[in-house]
Amino acid sequence: MEVLTVGLVQVNSRADKAQNLAKVERFVAEAARLGAQLVALPEYVTYLGPKEAYPEVAEPIPGPTTERFAVLARCYGIYLLGGSILELSEEPGRYYNTSTLFDPEGRLIARYRKIHLFDVALTGEVAFRESEFIRPGSEVVTAAVFGRTVGLSICYDLRFPELYRALADAGAELIFVPAAFTMFTGKDHWEVLLRARAIENQCFVVAPAQVGRFEPNGWSYGRSLVVDPWGLVIARSSDVEGVLLARLDLELISRVRRELPALVHRRLTAVGTLT
Repeated sequence: MEVLTVGLVQVNSRADKAQNLAKVERFVAEAARLGAQLVALPEYVTYLGPKEAYPEVAEPIPGPTTERFAVLARCYGIYLLGGSILELSEEPGRYYNTSTLFDPEGRLIARYRKIHLFDVALTGEVAFRESEFIRPGSEVVTAAVFGRTVGLSICYDLRFPELYRALADAGAELIFVPAAFTMFTGKDHWEVLLRARAIENQCFVVAPAQVGRFEPNGWSYGRSLVVDPWGLVIARSSDVEGVLLARLDLELISRVRRELPALVHRRLTAVGTLT
């Protein structure tokens, strides 16, 4: 395949899980109708709200939500990145922030548990401590989409280039970054980091995002992006919910890597050991 049409779903998920899922299904249908062969959802797509409700909304995988994702992929004959959802873990009271990928037959072909957890205390802003409720994953995950290798990551992972280099080393030509970036950090760092990861690894980066305010006091930056291997933004969402479409010229990957072979000029390699 030389050209891949991707659809990014940007939503303002809130505390009503059923309503969030119904909205996502409408947007996936719209993206497929517009010609998307692969549709990507954002982080925490089924629920963004008070953490007290996590025990009610967390699920096993496979489970009810991923079964709905499988049906959507099969119904529309698309690859579907299920953003991320809260996955039940073996530790009571803590969960995984997990991204799933389905093929056009509705088969679950990849599951990635977010490795880097968002524990920050920004001056003048609300403190975030994702690790209070979320367990970190430990695996670098890739999968095949139309015969091309794709890599999975989630939101705060974006700040850790060693993960993206590991994905590139594993053959990734396209990397997903479903996110719920905060407004405070997003306005200064979101695009810069996405473009950096694309340039460093000479790959496409597809980043569907949450947008808008959510309970009790969160605010997601939005601005879903698609970046090409040269680091150019080829598609960008406005500050509303909806579907963003982009056509990826996959031949650009080999051309950029051939003309500027930085990946083969490397002299140092990351150890790749989780801490």
